[in-house]
Amino acid sequence: MPASRPMPSIAARCHELRVNDTTGHWRVIYRVDGDAIVIAEVFSKKTPATPKAIVDLCQMRFKEYDRARK
Repeated sequence: MPASRPMPSIAARCHELRVNDTTGHWRVIYRVDGDAIVIAEVFSKKTPATPKAIVDLCQMRFKEYDRARK
């Protein structure tokens, strides 16, 4: 069953959706805005901690999204 947890270390209103299936453990990093759900990354989870490269990529994508909306 999917579960979600807040990820404030990435961005405000950011969450990690955890999805487990027969092929592995998947994570969806997303943010809930007033008018949209912004998905920054989907990846296969292989380590206990979220890799720094994924955190950095998500932060960059959220910043780019915010700049494009202005």
